[in-house]
Amino acid sequence: MIRIALIGGIGSGKTFISKLFGYPVFNADESVNKIYLKNKRIFNKLKKKLPNFFSNFPIKKKELINAVIKNRMNIHKISSIIHPEVRKDLQKFIKKNERKKAVILDIPLFLENKLNKKKDIIIFIQSSNKEALKRVKKRKNFNNKIFQKLKKLQLPLNFKKSNSHYVIKNDFSKNLARKNVKDILGKILL
Repeated sequence: MIRIALIGGIGSGKTFISKLFGYPVFNADESVNKIYLKNKRIFNKLKKKLPNFFSNFPIKKKELINAVIKNRMNIHKISSIIHPEVRKDLQKFIKKNERKKAVILDIPLFLENKLNKKKDIIIFIQSSNKEALKRVKKRKNFNNKIFQKLKKLQLPLNFKKSNSHYVIKNDFSKNLARKNVKDILGKILL
């Protein structure tokens, strides 16, 4: 199985591009949302570590946002509880799809969390900062303070780009993106 990881800045279109490959996709953001909605054990851990912010299960985005805005160290406390759970989901996904020719990994902090393996194919999704920010601002629960804190967790985009095997310039047009994906798959799946 070939692991293809998509990396890039927030709002660069990783999820949009991931769906064009035609292979199973692990989306870390979806995994996190599922954990917040369905994992009571994680809720209890968060409530114990940050009792002033979490009231009732399921975990609400507003409570997470308030915790992060109140103290920037809270994002690390939350991550230390959530990330191991996301890793478990990733391992289940890999095991479930081990017979597939390829899988797509849409994990925003892929390099930052050292999830990359030597044989992984890393594709940098490049988009204009202006367009990416415009798209991020349209998201439900957008909060600029949180956006800035999340950006600080990420490695510089130049570093990500220079550590990638391929670059897809995303202008958010499906035809060009589809062509880029097809070209890259042609090289990877020789």
